Amino acid sequence: MRILVCWDDAAQVELLKMYLSLDDNAVFVTTDRDQFLTFVNSPQTFDVILMAASHPDYDIGFETFQLITEIRPTCPVVAACPQSDVYRIARFMTAGLRSYLIRDDNGDFMFLVQAILEAAVRQVDTERERQISAQLRKEVESVRELQESIIPNNIETPDGFQITARYESSQIRVIGSQPVTMAGGDYYEAFTLPDNRIVMLVGDASGHGMKACMSIFTMHTLIRMIRFDDYIDTAKLVKHINHELCKQSVVSGEGGFITMLYGVFDTETRELSWACAGHQMPVLHNLDTDEITEVAEAEDASGLPIGIFEDGDYVNNKTYIPPRSRLMLYTDGLIEAFPSGSREEHVEFGMDGLERTMRAAKDKPVTECMELLFSESFDFTKGAGRHDDTSIMILESE
Repeated sequence: MRILVCWDDAAQVELLKMYLSLDDNAVFVTTDRDQFLTFVNSPQTFDVILMAASHPDYDIGFETFQLITEIRPTCPVVAACPQSDVYRIARFMTAGLRSYLIRDDNGDFMFLVQAILEAAVRQVDTERERQISAQLRKEVESVRELQESIIPNNIETPDGFQITARYESSQIRVIGSQPVTMAGGDYYEAFTLPDNRIVMLVGDASGHGMKACMSIFTMHTLIRMIRFDDYIDTAKLVKHINHELCKQSVVSGEGGFITMLYGVFDTETRELSWACAGHQMPVLHNLDTDEITEVAEAEDASGLPIGIFEDGDYVNNKTYIPPRSRLMLYTDGLIEAFPSGSREEHVEFGMDGLERTMRAAKDKPVTECMELLFSESFDFTKGAGRHDDTSIMILESE
């Protein structure tokens, strides 16, 4: 620490300096008030200031303290006084004094001065971190709200079909173990085209926080610029999005990428045309047979994540969606949920947890199935929370 001291007892100066010089502290001690104020006004940095509150008397000492707080508002100040004058410290405390030191005639207070100064510095550091954390929460919340504004809430579908979707961001813990809900990199979109075909899309940007969120904003903007006819050829659309995003450093910089599953469901033929860019395969639950399967093998049906290779190719896949079924598109935060801090073998919620939960909700409304998927995967973490953003979209057909 760099310590500045204004003291009123010349006989104690050297001893005080010796005690404070431990642990490689840089100590500047003076008994001259004018010299002390010169130090205060200098460009030198100090971590903490120790002053005799009665130097040369309590009124002038208080004026000196006020000058310090004006010139160095972030530097903690500790005032020293004898036990008989401790009541005089009250106005110092109400004016922002961090701590005080009780002086005794024998000089035993010397043994405490280092610890008291260190505690004052730690207190200021903690308060500064709390302020930064509060600002972080505020800024992240603003970005998160903006992100949520581009995710659809009420998704209209033709008669006989229903889509429910939900997104939850991951969390981090900061000062005081307070949770901060992060701006994340998940995204979904769904809407019905004029010919009653249903468009569904789920994306997941690599990483977390601002960069992942901005990658998703960029993709959302590109999708909104595409004309109606371009939605039909799924592989063509994914190829186009990939080509454009590869030009955007916000996505491809520092090895960033986005996985994506894009599908167009024909409500007349019940055929789902879809293309995959490194994303999880859709899951199909036949409510009559209770069979749950992924609609294809990833190695056969998927291309590279978008934002990596500008000329990447993608495959048009076709899947028949039977009546009384649920088609689920999701991001990996769901199946990768796991308990943290456990000494046991790392176990994830996985496909087993997904299938178990979907079967448990087979006879429940699709909205309850969605709620169960989120609550069961969260409970699986034993209170730690999912470590990645999680999005789920379920299309239910009669």
